[in-house]
Amino acid sequence: DMSTGLRLLLKGLNRRHQKDLTSWTAIRRRTRPRLQASIRYFFRLAYSAAAFWPGQLTATTTPRLKKPSVSRQRAAQAAAVRGQHAAAVVPRDPMEAEVLAAVDAAEAAVAVDAAGRMIRELPNLGVGLGFREPLRPDIFLNRRKIDFLEITSDHYLDAAPRKLEELDLLRDTFALVPHSLDLSLGSAEGVDDAYLDKLAALIERVRPPWFSDHICFTGSNGIKIGHLAPVPYTDEALSVFVRNIEKVKKRIAVPLILENITYNITFPSSQMTEPEFISNLLEETDCGLLLDATNLYINSQNNGYDWRAFLDRLPLDRVVQLHFVGSHKHDGRLIDAHSDRTEDEIWTVFEEICVRCDVKGAVLERDEKFPDFGELLDELETARHLIKTNKCFAQTVDKKIPTSKSTE
Repeated sequence: DMSTGLRLLLKGLNRRHQKDLTSWTAIRRRTRPRLQASIRYFFRLAYSAAAFWPGQLTATTTPRLKKPSVSRQRAAQAAAVRGQHAAAVVPRDPMEAEVLAAVDAAEAAVAVDAAGRMIRELPNLGVGLGFREPLRPDIFLNRRKIDFLEITSDHYLDAAPRKLEELDLLRDTFALVPHSLDLSLGSAEGVDDAYLDKLAALIERVRPPWFSDHICFTGSNGIKIGHLAPVPYTDEALSVFVRNIEKVKKRIAVPLILENITYNITFPSSQMTEPEFISNLLEETDCGLLLDATNLYINSQNNGYDWRAFLDRLPLDRVVQLHFVGSHKHDGRLIDAHSDRTEDEIWTVFEEICVRCDVKGAVLERDEKFPDFGELLDELETARHLIKTNKCFAQTVDKKIPTSKSTE
């Protein structure tokens, strides 16, 4: 009968595409045209049958039309801004509207499962340290106590041969995760092609499990501002991020994760809250989240909100990595200076995140005022203890240390 045929159609769709499709964009691009044709063919057969069994297919109820998905709404708004007209699929009858709604739900379920599977399959790196050149001797002397390193991508994009030799040595000794500063994913003018090409070459050289950048913009009209600047939380800004991240993903196949930043201003033009914006952004781009515990705490104190309530509204199943370091107080406000020991309040935030979700790695970011290296190792051990106590890592940590070169 018709219900059985519909179930078989949807079941076949899910089984055929669930294995190899990993993004919402790919699902829509690869399945939608064929699926619509199949549905219309199905109804043509059904209406032919109705000629022999009159009255069996008469619609007697108002169709339950599915509310457009967030991504569809964003796409329509973006098209309107660009002066384009998106082609709409207009159902020909009530039953077809219901079928298309069911297909939308099936596609969304497959996309969510694919994104979750991508994050679950990433390796568990453990607790690492942000690599800074003054720390290099101590890092190698204590490499057994450091699970992995996070490198600043920009330090190696136009690097001298000596710096590239350092990069190769780091790659051969540690698992590396590149953290870039200047993709400027929130820039309306788009991602700089030259920068993207250099970053892609670096990632190909390092072969990391993922790389990261920030939810911000760092330049406009060719001018670099040298700062991670926030954006208004609007539909238009969201469309900019989606477009830029799609371009990055076409160039770099390695998973991209996005970091929350600190800010001193908020925009009256914002149409949603920060956690809503982050949630929509991660959903529409299939990116993971680099959740900076220090940034979260600093923003909560400077802008007067409850960081626990903020966590309540984030998609914590998207968290891949954490950042932590101490905050610095100046003129009554907290600053993310990366220059101080992690204080108890931030450890509380860190522990709460570990209670709520599994992460694949955590990195101590220390950029200046370096203490005795033993103090940094103590902070790494504190993070490990909190992670282990709260079972933040689901699997055994994979440590990449060549046995032939390993000496204390």
